[in-house]
Amino acid sequence: MTFMTDRRRLFAGAAALAFTPGPSQARTTPTSEDVIARLYRSATVINGNLVGPFDDTAPLDAATAAQVRASGLTAFKMTIGGSSGGFDATSADIAAIDKAIGLSPDVYMKIATSADFAAAKRTNRVGVIFSFEAADMLDGKVDTIDHFSDLGVRVMQLSYNTVSPFASGVMAAQPSAGLTALGREAVTRMNEKGVTLDLSHADERSTREATAASTRPVAITHAGCAAIHPHPRNKTDAVLRAVAGSGGVVGIYELSYLSVGPEQQSLDVYLAHMLHALDVCGEDHVGIGSDAILTPFDTSPDSMKAWDASIAARKAAGVAAPGEGRPPFVTGLNRPDRAEVIARALLDRGQPVRVVEKILGTNFQRVFAETWRA
Repeated sequence: MTFMTDRRRLFAGAAALAFTPGPSQARTTPTSEDVIARLYRSATVINGNLVGPFDDTAPLDAATAAQVRASGLTAFKMTIGGSSGGFDATSADIAAIDKAIGLSPDVYMKIATSADFAAAKRTNRVGVIFSFEAADMLDGKVDTIDHFSDLGVRVMQLSYNTVSPFASGVMAAQPSAGLTALGREAVTRMNEKGVTLDLSHADERSTREATAASTRPVAITHAGCAAIHPHPRNKTDAVLRAVAGSGGVVGIYELSYLSVGPEQQSLDVYLAHMLHALDVCGEDHVGIGSDAILTPFDTSPDSMKAWDASIAARKAAGVAAPGEGRPPFVTGLNRPDRAEVIARALLDRGQPVRVVEKILGTNFQRVFAETWRA
């Protein structure tokens, strides 16, 4: 899901401040808080998809800046242009976010190269990775990839939920057309320009064909596992294996597609998806891709009324996936330091520190380093 459908939402900030685990997922003795704190402070923490608060008219206010810092993030990937942003609007959004980062240089830094992760960590700033979820801004032209790459967009997709000139999305009519000839050219150009190919919203055929066409690792930055809960936005084991086989990474999201509902998606079901991805992909190929809001999502009546209206608009536009409606967070993770909570839960369930560090960020860091080399 994308939360930035127009500039007012982009710069308003993020918001005003039935699953039973199996035996292998049962809790063990809680891990020492000191161990968790030390691990989290030292770890490279990269979230594969978040919406952060930005203001292109003034520096971030002190309270919001404090929340961003409290996240403990080294960096997060942020969608620009929404699910249907055109070339001009997306170019304007990039300029505005660049300006917003420049107005809060003690809070944010733009991530342009893999070396910037270490710089963000060293300077206690949060890195921002520019990315696209849709392909509308490319105007059906491969050369447009060059334009946006030169503006610092480091991660791009071939389609959103529907069909694009490049590939089919998860909500496209079946049988799928898969990766088009133009899509193959786009994959080649992204590889050449040092752009990470993200297949989160591509359907299964497009994903497998694009993965096979790419000479670099591919990413699914935010998704779930179909084996845990069948849903068009959740990925089959075959897709998970293909991405891992490319050397890529799969980030687990917090969206309502994790479970049936109507209850809010739980931490237990979130971990079920993550642990399944670990079993299928291996420890070098799983990360966190929340697809949520960095600051706490406001669940007040007025905020929920606005949220429900945005879901209705997505459904009317034909870009919504089944089951949209519950707020975009897992219970217990609606906080800036959500990754620390996930790390604690994984350690409590017996995952080694080595594995937790990879999930927190070094898997994403490696894939970005391998794909950003032009």
